[in-house]
Amino acid sequence: MFKFLTTSFWDLVARFVLRNKILILIGVIVTTVLLSTQWKYIQLSYTEANLLPDHHQANLDYDRFLEIFGEEGNLVVLGVKDSSLFTVENFKAWDKLSKRLRSYPEVELVVSISDLQNLVKDEEKQKFDLEPFIKDSITTLPQLEAFEKQLFEEAPFYDGFLFNKTTKTVRTAVYLKKEIVNTSERKDFILQGLTKSVESFENQTGIKVHVSGMPYVRTLNSQNIVDEIGIFIGAALLVTSLIFFFFFRSFRATFISLVVVSIGVMWTFGIMGLLRYEITVLSALIPPLIIVIGIPNCIFLINKYQHEVKTHGNKMKSLQRVITKIGNATLMTNVTTASGFATFIITESTLLKEFGIVASLSILAIFILCLLIIPIIYTFLPYPKDRHLEHLNKRWIGGFVRWMERMVKEKRITIYITALVLIIVSMIGVNKMKISGSLIEDMPKKTEFYKDILFFENEFNGIMPLEIMVDTKRKKGVNKLTNLKKINELEDEIKEVPELSKPISVVDLAKYTKQAYYNGNPKYYQLPTSQENSFILSYIKNTSSDVNLLKSFVDSTGQYARITTFMKDIGTGKMERIEENLNHKIQKIFPEDRYEVTMTGKALVFQKGTKYLVKNLMLSLSLAIFLIAMFMAFMFRSIRMIIISIIPNLLPLLITAGMMGFLGIPIKPSTILVFSIAFGISVDDTIHFLAKYRQELLANNWKIRKSVYAALRETGVSMFYTSIVLFFGFSVFTISS
Repeated sequence: MFKFLTTSFWDLVARFVLRNKILILIGVIVTTVLLSTQWKYIQLSYTEANLLPDHHQANLDYDRFLEIFGEEGNLVVLGVKDSSLFTVENFKAWDKLSKRLRSYPEVELVVSISDLQNLVKDEEKQKFDLEPFIKDSITTLPQLEAFEKQLFEEAPFYDGFLFNKTTKTVRTAVYLKKEIVNTSERKDFILQGLTKSVESFENQTGIKVHVSGMPYVRTLNSQNIVDEIGIFIGAALLVTSLIFFFFFRSFRATFISLVVVSIGVMWTFGIMGLLRYEITVLSALIPPLIIVIGIPNCIFLINKYQHEVKTHGNKMKSLQRVITKIGNATLMTNVTTASGFATFIITESTLLKEFGIVASLSILAIFILCLLIIPIIYTFLPYPKDRHLEHLNKRWIGGFVRWMERMVKEKRITIYITALVLIIVSMIGVNKMKISGSLIEDMPKKTEFYKDILFFENEFNGIMPLEIMVDTKRKKGVNKLTNLKKINELEDEIKEVPELSKPISVVDLAKYTKQAYYNGNPKYYQLPTSQENSFILSYIKNTSSDVNLLKSFVDSTGQYARITTFMKDIGTGKMERIEENLNHKIQKIFPEDRYEVTMTGKALVFQKGTKYLVKNLMLSLSLAIFLIAMFMAFMFRSIRMIIISIIPNLLPLLITAGMMGFLGIPIKPSTILVFSIAFGISVDDTIHFLAKYRQELLANNWKIRKSVYAALRETGVSMFYTSIVLFFGFSVFTISS
């Protein structure tokens, strides 16, 4: 199977590359141009990261809910906590803002206190009607004060939804059309229409408006990701090129490396466009990742070329040896790194699958580009000057390699004890690790939209919807008083959970109808008794279809009811406890043989997705370790060598996990890749060292000690260079907000 990877194969590759220079360069240029034509198909993802497979129960429940009630993540809220809103001029401006938002084609409905409808009883026709709270426009302060009193003291139905009675915070609910929620139209409306309308109101009144809701948060966070892709690519290029130049002291070598990795990034975007994949929070990391992985390839190839040139002075022989000696090791390292990412392909999560495909193809592409472009460009360039080879003679580099040699020779026990201590300390850190299923944890903390999320958490207990769907298993079963009482009982239980907002359901509407029946007296905002229910039902039957308030809370058949609550941004552990507690209460209130109750919502699906992600991480890492073991088995055909090569690669994973535990960095979608990257990089060094060690064994007649030190002397410098480049290359992500 691996016969073609023998020395004779690499001799053929070297001959082909060096004899067909122009043809290969034309091929690279044509491929780059063709892939660049695919960039126009790259789009930003307008949906949340769904980490679960389509057939997962949480996804099936959520899809069923959407089928019955439609999109639930279409609410944008505007909040004001300022007593000066209740002055005539400012109140008129707030009303004007609502009317302006209502005029946008992307908006389905705007509910604001300025145009609030009141449910009233028509005794003559024995029906309910809706009439505005404000019948004529408010022109005086006494009128406004009377309205304010009526709103906060006589409209409990809207309390917790449009205002907070205790803090006097007011909000407007803007419902977007469900069909545009996951499209670019949502982005255009929020960044152009909504934001500018709000800014106009703020400039006119001097009142701070807080804006939130999942469509708004997703739009601004996505925009933040797009803005940062360019910053990451620029920073990765700058940092890696500066370090590269510091080591090699050659503008020529630095420029060649930058050209290679830049083409690699162009190919990555081309692959994404070709496959019609969207830019997600994960795939946005691939371009800078390719730069950071590509530069070490360049270091190994250029360092080997300069080493050979210095040894015998023959340029073409040096370039041939670069391909024959380093080609195999570089192929192995890139294949193992690509394999580590490719293991995500076997997961059933679309997000991870797409990431795995693009990352693995891009890593193989950067290997091919390095192997083709670097030797070919050097054939056109003059023999390296002495100053370009000076870094090979640097005392501190030689001193560093000698120090490593001395440590290996004389300090073995110290190294073993240090490794053991690191393992023990890391195990303690691993026990401190947490899993985070928070939708907003990775969002930039200093932005206004993040501060607004916290504002709504304080005032209305959150913006992330949690939906509970009750199937009564009978048509019009929701209207039965016994079922309304059960829903009310569950609502009371939800109110006891401090992390959840006041729920809203058909029960609140039933209470509102009783209040309306008793002429709007807030004392009667409660569930009707059996006797009252018959009178009130007769009024509801006579009410015109225009006053159909039920459609938001009950499906068209009357079989399904929904209870909507919003939750704060809480950790996975807390969320699981709340879910478990609520499920226990649900089972007591709604017997499973007569009802089917489903808990769903975007936040819940995301939280379950994070747990699924962790399970997949273990699977993909195990598979990656198995693949590496297979590569080692092919190289050495020795069980002992497989064990020797795997142990030092597992230690960085353990240390990484331990550090995450001690630093309080949870496992979440954005940190899950750390393990694959850490494993891929540590394996790279292992393969480069062992490949050279194998070559030295053959050259030194299987003298192990001599071969180890010879391999350490030659690969030590490159391994040191690449480790420094990788360290600073990945540090560019720390500039992310």
